[in-house]
Amino acid sequence: MKNDTDKIKKIVRDGYAKALSQKSSCCFSSSCCGGVTQAEDISKKVGYSDSELNSVPEGANLGFGCGNPVALALLKEGDVVLDLGSGAGFDAFLAAQRVGKTGLVIGVDMTPEMVAKAKENAKKSNYANVEFRLGEIEKLPVEENLIDVIISNCVINLSPEKEKVFKEAYRVLKAGGRLMVSDLVLAKDLPKEIKDSVEAYVGCLAGAIKKDEYLKLIKIAGFKDVLVISESSYPVDTMFDNLGCAQDAVLSMKVSAIKR
Repeated sequence: MKNDTDKIKKIVRDGYAKALSQKSSCCFSSSCCGGVTQAEDISKKVGYSDSELNSVPEGANLGFGCGNPVALALLKEGDVVLDLGSGAGFDAFLAAQRVGKTGLVIGVDMTPEMVAKAKENAKKSNYANVEFRLGEIEKLPVEENLIDVIISNCVINLSPEKEKVFKEAYRVLKAGGRLMVSDLVLAKDLPKEIKDSVEAYVGCLAGAIKKDEYLKLIKIAGFKDVLVISESSYPVDTMFDNLGCAQDAVLSMKVSAIKR
């Protein structure tokens, strides 16, 4: 089981490193989606405004998200925010603008190339209230009871150990802290073609679990007031041709929860 977990993490790590070097967006090869989709167009479709897109450093938005967790988080001045799977820093930089000079945003990502890119983006745009750490979201390099708000955007699906992710999120949150997540879940089982696809796993699909199971894992970790803010069908056919049977199987879900 550990070997399988390590293998999946390596697939994800290598896939995102490759995607960054190729400057691709939702997909990781020319055979997927029929070509590269512009990151900005993807981000607009999942809920980001023009002003948000124009306010972050160039190269921070890679178009990998499936929602806008920052819009949900109701961040305020002075908050300490943790971004799970921070990538090149897109959501972290948006959060940093909201928490101000007295706040702090910590981004954690397991891909060295992503962390390096995020640090480069922060430096060139003089973000003093953001830091990026190399680490796994199943074992966060963050002390307990430190964080006010956790955000994550289409990343927890990539983890083969989702229960550990939510337990770690609970550990690092302060009492009263909030979890605000955009992610992909399943309304029904995926076709075998997608389940067996490496590209699908890197693209969040093969790692998706049933909606009820996802919500249950959040509750098992100790969270209260688990609430689905919104959900919508995710267009599987934009990633894979001839998989009409998978339509309505994948949902983009925004969910919140509180550490009491």
